[in-house]
Amino acid sequence: MKFLQFSVLPFLMVILSVSGANLTHHPHRDFLRCLSLRIENSCTITYTHNNPSYPSVLNASIQNTRFSTPTTPKPYAIITPRKTSDVQSTIFCSKNHGFQLRIRSGGHDVEGVSYVSQVPFVVLDLVNFRDVKVDTKNEVAWVQSGATTGELYYGIAAKTQTLGFPAGICHTIGIGGHLSGGGFGILGRKYGLAADHIIDAKMVDANGRVLHRKSMGEDLFWAIRGGGGNTFGVVLAWKIKLVPVPPVVTVFTVNKNLEQNATKIFHRWQQIAHKLPNDLFTTVWVMKVNSSQVGKKTVEASFKGLFLGRIDELIPLIQYAFPELGLARENCTQMSWVQSVLYFGALPIEPVEILLNRSALPRLSLKAKTDYIREPMSEAGFEGFMNMFLEEGTDLAITMMEAFGGKMDEIRENEIPFPHRSGILFESVYIVQWINEEDAGLCINWMGRLYNYMSSYASKSLREAYYNYKDLDLGINNVNGYTSYEQASVWGLKYFKNNFKRLVRVKTMIDPTNFFSNEQSIPPLLSP
Repeated sequence: MKFLQFSVLPFLMVILSVSGANLTHHPHRDFLRCLSLRIENSCTITYTHNNPSYPSVLNASIQNTRFSTPTTPKPYAIITPRKTSDVQSTIFCSKNHGFQLRIRSGGHDVEGVSYVSQVPFVVLDLVNFRDVKVDTKNEVAWVQSGATTGELYYGIAAKTQTLGFPAGICHTIGIGGHLSGGGFGILGRKYGLAADHIIDAKMVDANGRVLHRKSMGEDLFWAIRGGGGNTFGVVLAWKIKLVPVPPVVTVFTVNKNLEQNATKIFHRWQQIAHKLPNDLFTTVWVMKVNSSQVGKKTVEASFKGLFLGRIDELIPLIQYAFPELGLARENCTQMSWVQSVLYFGALPIEPVEILLNRSALPRLSLKAKTDYIREPMSEAGFEGFMNMFLEEGTDLAITMMEAFGGKMDEIRENEIPFPHRSGILFESVYIVQWINEEDAGLCINWMGRLYNYMSSYASKSLREAYYNYKDLDLGINNVNGYTSYEQASVWGLKYFKNNFKRLVRVKTMIDPTNFFSNEQSIPPLLSP
């Protein structure tokens, strides 16, 4: 993508020409005129519908093709800032000319909330805010919100093999959204969430003020570390504390299907996975696969693990604590921590430059839901769950059951807004994907039935959910006008539990007019 340097007058003429505008009064044209007068000598470009590059820029980071159909609402403009002052100008002009602002870092919002709205809106795309600066001496890094987790991991690994960061395994996720919602990954049992390791941030609020941790105050700093993106302001960069990792780690995979006692092995796994040493993370991925019988399907439970040590330490540990798995040396591979991210992402572990490829993963339509399991499922319950993957609409369905415990048990529920901590056996992430649009209804209906089935096993008094797998089925805010605390708490308590009340108070303090809003953003207490 080529960026040009504009002075004020040529820039004004460019954006007016691509939008087919004249100088008569019109809200849309006034917005563009506002931007052109405030963004001086910048490489920032504003893309509108008449710009030939508009479709490619819009689709560049739409990860869920469910929200890239001809009928999907499109932003009036996409702004790609390169300077903080351009972000301030975009906020000012959006606020003063009646546009809702959606903020996009990596485009992985599973409900498309970072680039879709039902009211007139513009997208602030942080694709150019992607610097990663690693300080190995002090074991910290500054990473901008438009960088991906892969770019962060690569930046760390380029300087050291003995430091890492406990974020997710999908290397194309934008840092801004990931850290804003918590960020659980394969180092979670050892170190907790990505958001647990944020030590400073740079953000722009609804009034255009540039804030850091000291100037924003501890309440707002608490809120942005897991309280959801596009709610309190535009976080442009994060200072994070890196964590020690050994130069060599061990990963393993053991696959068991219904005919190989998968249910019995899973039943044992859920009883001990959260109690294993913190250096060992395990997860179970459930999906439909080909059976050994020609032309038939079965369901497989894929038991995967990361051990922060060598094979010779791992084998006796598993043989003692989890002999039912039958782990053998041939199931294990030693590698670096950064390679283990690629391994869990189902990518080749070499070259690690794959981490820089934002297009390495296929993009499909999908629907996701989450649960937190606090009581063990019965064998029959898990077998019934697995059998649902033999139904229609499940060819591209997967559930990832990720063991908690360890460090997650040690951190208080109110330490940051992410509350799902002590007493959780595992987190369940349900995903169904489809290629053909005509299959959408079938797949989404199946997901609903699977979610209903799991209601017997999910957290009881309050069915908890993970904000980073946003689910608008849980409830939404009013598209226009005021959303009450009672209405928003229907979904808010599921994501944040009792932390939701504090988030609402912080929102009321920092953005009382609710400029930063979406279907599941924290609402202020009082109507503006």
